[in-house]
Amino acid sequence: MSTPGDPAPVAVAPRTGPAGSATGTGGRHLDQRAHRLEKLQALRARGPGALPYRYPTDATAAGIRTAHAGLPPDQRTADRVRIAGRVELIRRQGHLTFATLRDRTGALQLFVDSSVLGAARHAEFDDVDRGDWLGVEGTVMTTRRGELSVAVEDFAVLGKALLEPPDKHRGLPDVETRYRQRYADLEVNERTREVFRIRHTAVRAIRRHLEDRGFTEVEGPVLQSIQGGASARPFVTHHNALDLDLYLRIALELHLKRLIVGGMERVFEIGRVFRNEGIDTRHNPEFTMLEAYQAFADYTDMMDLVEGLVTDAARAALGDDLTVHYGGHAIDLGATPWPRRRFADMIAEVTGATMHPAMPVEEARAVLDRLGLPYEAGWGAGRLMKEVYDERVQHAVVGPVFCTDYPREVSPLARTHRDDPAYVERFELIVAGFELSNAYSEQNDAVEQLAAFEAEARAKQHGDPEAGDVDLDYVRALERGMPCTGGLGIGIDRLVMLLASVDSIREVILFPTLRPESGPP
Repeated sequence: MSTPGDPAPVAVAPRTGPAGSATGTGGRHLDQRAHRLEKLQALRARGPGALPYRYPTDATAAGIRTAHAGLPPDQRTADRVRIAGRVELIRRQGHLTFATLRDRTGALQLFVDSSVLGAARHAEFDDVDRGDWLGVEGTVMTTRRGELSVAVEDFAVLGKALLEPPDKHRGLPDVETRYRQRYADLEVNERTREVFRIRHTAVRAIRRHLEDRGFTEVEGPVLQSIQGGASARPFVTHHNALDLDLYLRIALELHLKRLIVGGMERVFEIGRVFRNEGIDTRHNPEFTMLEAYQAFADYTDMMDLVEGLVTDAARAALGDDLTVHYGGHAIDLGATPWPRRRFADMIAEVTGATMHPAMPVEEARAVLDRLGLPYEAGWGAGRLMKEVYDERVQHAVVGPVFCTDYPREVSPLARTHRDDPAYVERFELIVAGFELSNAYSEQNDAVEQLAAFEAEARAKQHGDPEAGDVDLDYVRALERGMPCTGGLGIGIDRLVMLLASVDSIREVILFPTLRPESGPP
C-alpha cells in the first residue's frame, strides 16, 4: 500500500475548548492541565477497559528496528507487534496522524490511518497528548520516505499526563529543575538517559569482574554503633527500642574485614555510605562505594585489581575506545599499566620541598608557611605533608596515576610500609585531579590497630569531628587472626562522572541531595 510522506512530528498547539484559551505561559499550563483532566475524566467514563491495569508487550522499539533493518521504503509487512511507551511527539494531518513513541530501548514512529483504525477510534487517538503512555498494536511498515513505523490497528491509553511535558528540543534548561524533577529530565533529555545507562553498565561490569575472580558479594550494616572506617563526620540517628544512638555508616571497611577474619577470603560490597559534609560538584552526603578485600594480597595486587576494574567498566560503558574527555584533557584509560609514583616524590616535583613524615614538625610547618597554607597546631609532619599534597599537588594530576606510600599519621587502617615505618602501604588512584580509588595493604596486627584507634579517639576528644572511635570488637576480630590482606575502595559516582564526561556528581546520582524548595535561601 502506498503511504504519504511522513512529516517530522512536532508538538501540537494547545486546543481551545471549555477550559478557554491559553494566555501567557502560566495560563497556558493551567489551560493544558484542565483540558487534559477533562480527557482523563472522559476516559474513566468509558469504563475500566479504557485504562487497562496491564498491557503485555511482545516487542520493543530497538527490537523492531533490528528485526527490520534495511526494509525498503513504502513496504507493509505481516509482522504484528504490541509495544508500549510514552508519546513524545505528535502531528495530525487530515485522516492521518504521525506520532513518536519512546520505550526504554528507543523511539519509533506510529502511523495512524482512519482507513485502518476506523474514524471513531482515530478520533479517540487524536485525543492523545504528548506525555501520555500508550500501548499500541499493529503491523510493521515503512512510509514512502522510508521511516520505519507501526501501522496502528488498536491502542490503549495506559497513563494520562496531566502536565504538559517540557519542550522536546529545549529540554529542561534550568539545571536545578533537572535535579529536583529527575522524572521530567529523563522524559525529555536523551543525554541524561545515556549517563544512567553508562552507570548501569559500568556497575554491572565491576560486579562481573570481581565475581569472575572468586569474590563474594555481601551486605554490611548501614546502622552502626561505632564511627569508623574513614575520616568523615557521620550522620547520627536514634533507635527508640534500644534507646541507642547509631551512626549511618561512613565506610564499608570494618565489617568486610571481619569477614576476611572469618575465612571468606575474597569479599566485596557496592553500597550507599553517608557523610555529613558539604555539598559541591564532587561531594554528595550519600554516595555509592565499592569496597573489596582479598586475603593473601597486598597493595600492589590491589593496583592490578583497580586497573582491571576501571578498564573493564570503561569498556562496557564506552566500547573499545577507552579515551575519556574530562576537564579539557583526553585521558586514555587503556594505556596500562598506569604509572606508580611516590607521594613524597610528587610533592617534591611540584613544590620543590623535600618532606618526610619523620622530619621535624617545625621544618614541615615552614614548608606550608612558604606555600601560604594554613594548618592546625596538633598536626604532625605526616598530616602537614598531606595538606601540601591536597592543596598543591593532586588537583594538577591528569593521570591516571597511582600515588603510593602515604604518611602513617593519616592512614590508621593501613599496614606499615615494609621499607620505611614512617609510611604505610597505601595508594590513591588520581584521574583528572580527583581521587578515584583508595587502597591499602591492610593492617592485620591487633596491637598496632588498637594503638591507631586510640590515637584517633584522642583526636576526637580534642575536637576533630571526623576522627573515629575505638572499635574494640574489630580489635577482638583481629586477635583471632587476619591474614595479610589487600583492600580497595572506588567511588562509583566519581567513576561514572569520568566515564560520562560530566563535571558534577549531581549528574550521576538520580536523586541528589538538595535544599528543600520551601527552605531558606
